[in-house]
Amino acid sequence: MKILVTGGAGYIGSTTCSALLEAGHTPVILDSLVTGKREFTKDRIFYEGDIADRALLDKIFAEHPDIACCIHFAARILVPESVENPYLYYHENVAKSIELFKALDELGCKRVIFSSSASVYDKVDNFKVTEVCPLKPSSPYARTKYMMEMVLEDYCRAMSLCGIALRYFNPIGADPKMRTGAYDPDPSHVLGKMVNVALGRDPIFYITGVDWPTRDGSGIRDYIHVWDLARAHVLAVERFDSIFDGQPSKYCVINLGTGNGVTVKELVRAFENVYGAPIKKGEVDARPGDVAGAYANCDKAEKLLGWRAELSVEDGIRDALRWADEERKKVLGY
Repeated sequence: MKILVTGGAGYIGSTTCSALLEAGHTPVILDSLVTGKREFTKDRIFYEGDIADRALLDKIFAEHPDIACCIHFAARILVPESVENPYLYYHENVAKSIELFKALDELGCKRVIFSSSASVYDKVDNFKVTEVCPLKPSSPYARTKYMMEMVLEDYCRAMSLCGIALRYFNPIGADPKMRTGAYDPDPSHVLGKMVNVALGRDPIFYITGVDWPTRDGSGIRDYIHVWDLARAHVLAVERFDSIFDGQPSKYCVINLGTGNGVTVKELVRAFENVYGAPIKKGEVDARPGDVAGAYANCDKAEKLLGWRAELSVEDGIRDALRWADEERKKVLGY
């Protein structure tokens, strides 16, 4: 199948494109490269432009009328930035996605897989969330994901679209074949910050928030290897129609995580074990928009997609370090 992948030059999008190719599918990438990486589009069908550019979308579908599905990754994703500049997030993540979904319906692309986030959930007592747990997004970024889930669900009711929202937990690692990986030199995610300290790019790793009601006071997360995440998207594409067989709704939400909660302090210990040495670390207050966290109940993903995470936190740490080392070698020219 041919799959339109918006944001296909980004970290998760590019890795999913590799997984699609390995499964025999053809990704058609649409990315503005505002945050995406051009080299991740090499030897792939690629259109540089905006997801709300209707003329460009018309061109893409005219040249690839056999596109069977759209995976919509393209979005701004930094929580602190969303707090500082909510207009940017509502404009890029909401306003433009509204136009994209409308265009997809009019162009005959009826299958949409939306990249959502576990940050839409309200806190629950045991931190483990199912798809029917209460929602309470706590940052502008999270609210943009929540809004677009509602928009997609309403579009699916009123239009011919059929939609799946995949709620990601915390992606880590890199493509195990080292084709793609995280590339932000100033990462906001916890593992990227640890890698930077290990490589000497940053002087210290700060655990942000140590008085959460968790077993050790640090935030709790579900760290999922990006390759497991990519595999889930391939299965969502391949099983798309069967997910809705006999169902009255044309909209579905699925959690993607490991099903295991890991605190930040536990992640630090795992990192140091894989790295083989301690890193310098400290503790500071939580950042604006931070939450205690959650981890996934993944029963629905197993039932509908036949999917479970296979790679460990240690695998994710190991691949993140390998990727960072490969990138460092490129910069140094060897």
